[in-house]
Amino acid sequence: MTDKRRNRLLIILTVAAIGLIAFYMLYQLNPDILFYQLPSRTKRVVAIVIVAVAIAVSTVIFQTIVNNRILTPSIMGLDSVYMFIQTSIIFFAGATSTLLLDNRINYFVSVILLVIFTVLVFKYLFKFTGNNVFLLLLIGIILGTFFGNLASFMQLLIDPQDFMVLQSRMFGSFSSVNEQLLLFTSIIIIILLIIVFKDFGSLDVLALGREHAVNLGVNYDRKVSQLLIIIAILVSISTALVGPIMFLGLLVVNIAHEIFETFRHRYMIIGTMLFSTIALLLGQMVVQFVFNNNIELSIIINLVGGLYFIYLVLKRSQK
Repeated sequence: MTDKRRNRLLIILTVAAIGLIAFYMLYQLNPDILFYQLPSRTKRVVAIVIVAVAIAVSTVIFQTIVNNRILTPSIMGLDSVYMFIQTSIIFFAGATSTLLLDNRINYFVSVILLVIFTVLVFKYLFKFTGNNVFLLLLIGIILGTFFGNLASFMQLLIDPQDFMVLQSRMFGSFSSVNEQLLLFTSIIIIILLIIVFKDFGSLDVLALGREHAVNLGVNYDRKVSQLLIIIAILVSISTALVGPIMFLGLLVVNIAHEIFETFRHRYMIIGTMLFSTIALLLGQMVVQFVFNNNIELSIIINLVGGLYFIYLVLKRSQK
């Protein structure tokens, strides 16, 4: 595929995403409650775009570093750590704690703890393991399993009514996003996007592998450490904002690879952002207009993404 066709495809995807946003905003509007519906839908659309961008960018960069299209940042156990944080709050402070009920406080506490965890795992363990990415992944999987099991153990001990409160945090949802958090999160996303967009060339070189990147003049260790911190922040803020959505990154990045047929990050990152936005918008419309909000969006995304993951594993095993 030529660059001209890729640019045309990006334009088509942009128009499709804008069209879906307009359709979602206008579908089944009730004039009697218009002043409630429009702000509510606007808030969800902004949250969807934020999460779509964060997951798409973090997954593309992570797969570039590890040179594997099946792995995503969630393999490092961030979802398990997030659930451990929420479970710990209820276990030690109760379901009526301000740490849980105040979305702003819960968001900042979750983000800070998630970033600390990921920076420790990604950056310092990266140096400790002698810059061995796969050993880093193994340690991340072990830590994720540990925190997941610890959270499950505490969930067995808490009061059933408290567990019902916790259950709402187990699945990604755009229904109860705090408006004040959207502005703060958007500013962080924009700053990180500017940093990433200025570094497309280095990302393309990193995709060639460590030896080639070093030979071409890239400070591999320093660059990977910087990118891992960016991944940590992106994954942390999206998870703290709406909850865990495990398989979205895997799904949209691999679709972008298949369609754009390139490893150039200019197309991969922008294309994946658009695919991610479209996927979340379609999923939200199914949840809201078909199932009447009786199911969480993350369940649909994880079902489709899980099936696609199995397909990728089987496809690779046949090669």
